[in-house]
Amino acid sequence: MSEEQSQFLRRQKCYKTAVTLVRALIFFGFAALWEIAAQLDWINAFIFSSPSRIARTFLDMLNDGSIFNHISITLGETLLSFVLILVFGIGIALMLWLCGPLSDVLEPYFVILNSLPKSALAPMLIVWLGNNAKAIIVTAVSVAIFGTVLNIYTSFTGTDPDKIKLMRTLGARRLQILTKLVLPASINTIISNMKVNIGLCLVGVIIGEFLAAKSGLGYLIIYGSQVFKMDWVAMSIVILCLMSMLLFKLTDIVQRLVMRIF
Repeated sequence: MSEEQSQFLRRQKCYKTAVTLVRALIFFGFAALWEIAAQLDWINAFIFSSPSRIARTFLDMLNDGSIFNHISITLGETLLSFVLILVFGIGIALMLWLCGPLSDVLEPYFVILNSLPKSALAPMLIVWLGNNAKAIIVTAVSVAIFGTVLNIYTSFTGTDPDKIKLMRTLGARRLQILTKLVLPASINTIISNMKVNIGLCLVGVIIGEFLAAKSGLGYLIIYGSQVFKMDWVAMSIVILCLMSMLLFKLTDIVQRLVMRIF
């Protein structure tokens, strides 16, 4: 390795370290300012809570085990809806690509449904499906499924037409074109959608739990706001932030593994 390369790597390492330190300073600075403001009565701690009150609330719920139940329910519903979106999103996009007339008929409906605010659909889904986990999962799926189908289908149709013609000239069948060219060319789009969808699934689950749940972090938020237990609300929001960060990191790891394969 040359001296110039070594210097470049050192600069990159220093830059990443500096970015990490600044992020940590922003986080701890905000937490400290929040705690000081609550302790000095600059803000009403009963309404705005504080880091120390959130920590005490978490420890209390940790001791009785209830927090594990709420986190596991929300996490399970999020992961299940994410898998369903991934499977049905890719499946429907494949079906549209394989059948051109079908895509011409259905594409406007997917555009309309994707533009529709999903919070407007949630009450109807709960009436149709009942006040249960099924309604929550369907709500979460509805948040991202239509956009996923459109994005992946657009990526399929955007595959280099010259390469497709070349494969057809060489006698490749439509399924071979799909598996050897179209799908590998769309891997980046699929992974990018996964990164977006994991957050949208969490949003959809929380919307569903606001309306149809007796447990979960969304239930804690809506119930806590109704009975003015704002520590529950703040704690649930902090846990959701940590959960979304963890899920995004997991999808990033999956992306790296997939890109190594392809």
